[in-house]
Amino acid sequence: MNMVKANGIDLAWDQFGREGDPPILLIAGLGVQMIRWAVPFCEQLAAHGYRVIRFDNRDAGCSTHFAQCAPPDFGALAAALMAGQRPEVPYTLHDMAADAIGLLDALAIDRAHVVGLSMGGMIAQIMASEHPERVLSLTSIMSGTGNPALPQAEPDVMAMMMRPAPDPLADEAGFLTHSLAFARRIAGPGHPVDEAAQRVLVLEEVRRAYDPGGAGRQIAAMAVAGDRRARLATIGVPTLVIHGADDPLIPPACGAETAASIPGAELMPIDGMGHHLPTTLHRTVAEAIDRVARRAPPKRR
Repeated sequence: MNMVKANGIDLAWDQFGREGDPPILLIAGLGVQMIRWAVPFCEQLAAHGYRVIRFDNRDAGCSTHFAQCAPPDFGALAAALMAGQRPEVPYTLHDMAADAIGLLDALAIDRAHVVGLSMGGMIAQIMASEHPERVLSLTSIMSGTGNPALPQAEPDVMAMMMRPAPDPLADEAGFLTHSLAFARRIAGPGHPVDEAAQRVLVLEEVRRAYDPGGAGRQIAAMAVAGDRRARLATIGVPTLVIHGADDPLIPPACGAETAASIPGAELMPIDGMGHHLPTTLHRTVAEAIDRVARRAPPKRR
C-alpha cells in the first residue's frame, strides 16, 4: 500500500501490472475499501495489459477520514431535500471525483480508463462528464443517474443498510452476523456470496480501519448529488454500463437509464447478478472492461 497527497487529503492506493501500460483506475463503492477490488480481479485486468490502480476513497480505509464532522442527521437531510433545499454536508461526490483526479495528478497520469462500482460508478460518471480530458473510457457498474423518479432499493434492503451494525471491536460475532446477512441479501440468486471469503474480507476491512461515521458522510454526499442525466449526455468516451438483473439495492432500471443517458453507451445486464461482484464473474467483467477500453482511440491510450 502507498500513500499520496491529493486534493488536500491523504489517499491510500496500490497497483498491479506494469507502470508503462495504459492505466485503469478502480473506484470503490459506499462505505467499502479498495480491497473490495479483489486481488485476482485486479490481476486479471493487469494480464490484459493494463496498469491497474485501486485506492481508498476519503472516509474509507487508510485514506483521510473526516471524523471532525458530526455524523449526518438523515431525518433532517431527507426533510431538507424534500423541501427543495440543499443541505450542508461535509463534502460531495464532486469532491470525491476531484480526489480521484488528484490521485492521477500525483501519479503523473494524464488520462486513465475509469471503472466505478455503485457509488464509485457515480464518481466515475462525474469524472467523465466534468473532466473529459482525463478519462479514456468509462465503465459504470451497478450504479445510476441520480434521477429521483427511478425505482428505489427494496425496503428491507434499505432497512438493513441503515441499521447500525454491532461494534466489531466489542462484538465481532454480532458484527459478522450483521455483515453476512446484508451480503447474502444483496447477492444475486445466480451468484451467491462466498461466506467464508466474505468473512475474511470484512474482518480485514475492520483491521485496516473501522469508521461507521465515514459511510454516513458518504451517504450524505450521495444524497445531495442530484440528477446527473444532463451531464451524462455530454460524455463522449467509450462507455460500458454493467448491471445485475437481480440487483435489489440499485434496481436494473437505474443501469438501463445510465446507458440510455450516455451517447453510444453499451448496456451489459447480467442475469443472476445482484449488487455484488462475485469471483464467478471476474473474468466476464474484466474482459468487458478490456473491450470498452480498447475502443478508445489509440492515440489517447
